Amino acid sequence: MNDQRIPFNWPHMTGKELFYIAEAHFNGRLAGDGPFTKRCHAWLEERTGCSKALLTHSCTAALEMGALLLDIKPGDEIIMPSYTFVSTANAFVLRGGVPVFVDIREDTLNLDEKLIESAITPRTKAIAPVHYAGVACEMDTIMAIAARHDLKVVEDAAQGVMSTYKGRALGSIGHFGAYSFHETKNVIAGEGGALLVNDPAAALRAEVIREKGTDRSRFFRGEVDKYTWQEVGSSFLPGELIAAFLWAQLEEADRVTHARLAAWDRYNTMLEPLERRGMLRRPIIPEECVHNGHMYYVLLADGFDRQRLLDEFKANDINSVFHYVPLHSSPAGRRYGRAHGDTLSITDSQSERLVRLPLWVGLTEQQQDRVLAVLEATLK
Repeated sequence: MNDQRIPFNWPHMTGKELFYIAEAHFNGRLAGDGPFTKRCHAWLEERTGCSKALLTHSCTAALEMGALLLDIKPGDEIIMPSYTFVSTANAFVLRGGVPVFVDIREDTLNLDEKLIESAITPRTKAIAPVHYAGVACEMDTIMAIAARHDLKVVEDAAQGVMSTYKGRALGSIGHFGAYSFHETKNVIAGEGGALLVNDPAAALRAEVIREKGTDRSRFFRGEVDKYTWQEVGSSFLPGELIAAFLWAQLEEADRVTHARLAAWDRYNTMLEPLERRGMLRRPIIPEECVHNGHMYYVLLADGFDRQRLLDEFKANDINSVFHYVPLHSSPAGRRYGRAHGDTLSITDSQSERLVRLPLWVGLTEQQQDRVLAVLEATLK
């Protein structure tokens, strides 16, 4: 890496990844659901308290499994934020579902739980809250609404590994949860994800869907004498090399989280004077949420030119970015979904003001100082 360039993200390796990959090859098992996959499953189940954890080749795949498990049919509606990655919507649109985009909260940029109930119609099937930046949605309220209206909840916890809400791991609170291990996340495998199944009654069916719609997993456990096609499914398994890499990361997940939080906290302290002067707003973390340091963003005050700031960062070899283009304003969002209400004003406003700063394990104090110097000089 160029010493002068500050990347937005830099994939962190803990030191055992290549050793475990070689061990997987030595074991003669490169296909999915080998020894390393089983270790990852056990770790996820122990750390989150879910009934069943299943590695997938991406968080997108985990969300698609969630849509299959919910038997989403054409015309079924799924309430979700517009300020999210396309996979949150795509997973349901693939089954014919209709995303219903609801505005976000001004403080956390999460789905506004106060708007959910008014968005429910006779066709509503599920709620898909997204834990933005690893900060939890107001899950008690969301689960209570779901219970009142007999809806299912699929947590998009792509950014939420190692985060909690009132002591409970994100992804373990709804009926299903989805994690991402993409290289931009805290715990990585290059590509990869996991489905957390929190309803014990759905665990066996989740295995079937993940194994191309067959009961192959039960066959390997000796529970049936042959495996056959049971229902619609697909190949959602990652290879054992991915699981081996991921296991090296999960072993060090606490240390990785601590390192990211240290950099996050330093940004937060250094930016307090700029917030006090009305130039920007720092992230807000509700008291009941423990986050994982996944992302540090600022919301520029009205009147500041975000593109000018991004151009200044680029001119100084600093890679800083904005985030999502709201789905309700995208061509596919307008084609396949609909917005709830006349406007999603907070979504539109916050998305236009947000800037993400470089954050990764190994980011130095000197690099953070450079980022803050360019930020402050440009805003002045």
